[in-house]
Amino acid sequence: MDAFGRVPWRRLGSGLGLLAVSLTGLALGLYLAAGTSVDVGPFRSTMAVTPSWYGDTEVVLPPLGSLQLDSHDGPARLMVRLDALDRARTEALITDPAGITAASRTAVDDVRAGVTRLVLRATAVAVLGAMLLSALVYRRMRRVAWAGGLALAVMAAAFGSAFGTFNPGALREPRYEGLLANAPSVLGNAQRIADRYDEYAEQLQKLVSNVGSLYATVQNLPVYSPEDNTLRVLHVSDLHLNPAAWGVIRTVVDNFHIDVVVDTGDITDWGSEPEKAFVASISLLKVPYVFVRGNHDSAVTQAAVAAQPNAIVLDNKVVSVAGLSIAGIGDPRFTPDKGMEPAGSGDSKQTVERVLDAGDKLADTIAKQRDEVVDLALVHDPLSAGPLAGYTPLVLAGHRHHREISKLGDDQTMLMVQGSSGGAGLRGLEGETPTPLAMSVLYFDDNRTLMAYDDITVGGTGLAEVALSRHVVDDTPPGQAAAPGTSPRPTPSRTR
Repeated sequence: MDAFGRVPWRRLGSGLGLLAVSLTGLALGLYLAAGTSVDVGPFRSTMAVTPSWYGDTEVVLPPLGSLQLDSHDGPARLMVRLDALDRARTEALITDPAGITAASRTAVDDVRAGVTRLVLRATAVAVLGAMLLSALVYRRMRRVAWAGGLALAVMAAAFGSAFGTFNPGALREPRYEGLLANAPSVLGNAQRIADRYDEYAEQLQKLVSNVGSLYATVQNLPVYSPEDNTLRVLHVSDLHLNPAAWGVIRTVVDNFHIDVVVDTGDITDWGSEPEKAFVASISLLKVPYVFVRGNHDSAVTQAAVAAQPNAIVLDNKVVSVAGLSIAGIGDPRFTPDKGMEPAGSGDSKQTVERVLDAGDKLADTIAKQRDEVVDLALVHDPLSAGPLAGYTPLVLAGHRHHREISKLGDDQTMLMVQGSSGGAGLRGLEGETPTPLAMSVLYFDDNRTLMAYDDITVGGTGLAEVALSRHVVDDTPPGQAAAPGTSPRPTPSRTR
């Protein structure tokens, strides 16, 4: 009786042992070899599936954090990691505005193909992992075959459950997890941005074409006519990852015969590793590109800009470019890092002091240029411009996403704040009236004196309009810098 009673228990124990070995081998296979690389538009991404009690999907956005999507139930969890932007595909996308529409149409197919490949790969490695571990434990072909069959059944059930419980509405309700405190700015109104960006993409070709007609308009503007030897500087700022900006900038550089482009920061949004590919378009401009870091640009961003063959990064130093003496300093903040810049710190006394101190440091650096007048200074936040009063006739800044002109100190220094050359990035598409793209062409004479400037504005979504306004500086503008050695520099004033 006892012998007969022990047989079922032995078989049950043996079956449970085989199941445990099979599941362990399955899990090891998934963790070690189930990932697959997938190209989604310009992104290189990795997809993987791991065992889970709850299912769901995790989209990892290094270094920002991750999005958790309640996409499905079951024991299989999908992980999608956006590793980097492919430089070649990103440049092609930026160069051809129609490519944005094509990329948006193929993205779904890319993801679908990637998921299909992932399912097949995960099933194969799970079965193989279960069989290999069973072979090591039991060394019997029958047990190995049973282990493979169990793994196949488990994977079929897991994927069947995932497809059966798939919830497409999960994309509208993501949950953010990461280091950033301002999670709403990561998520945003995704559906609204996506809808408006499709409309935006349709207008890009027409917008860029219209900018090309501006040069003919310039020739008919009265009062000031640039000579052949006039130095032309294009001031851009706050591109915020908008690919449309590059097409407009290249058109202006070509048609206005720009000698130097100056960028007063926030070329990216988060300063992350994948955003490095965005700055590769700098090399396509074929003219010097002078850059100072904004509060959205990290050290990674600054290094990526510096790596471009025609780029010059200024961080508290003075250089001579195309005959102009230019000083510049990066913003002391990196606001996407909420560990260092907590939410709400933007207007605090400590933050304001840091921004002002950056201007003080640059003023000290300029003061050391004893034999040369610095013609132009670059900062990101206009607050940093205050300490530069009297140290240079002209300061350029950005940050505020709208144009401002003012005088510093005893009216010896002009401050020109640029609008957003990227239309504030994707955030500019959330409002009812999209933020226009803004940039300016500055004209300097032989004495490196600012004589005039053209403000260029390119309409936002649905507005295929381009506007240009000519401004002529007074014959003796405040803070006019004469040629080195012919007149003293303006009197410094550090009134905050």
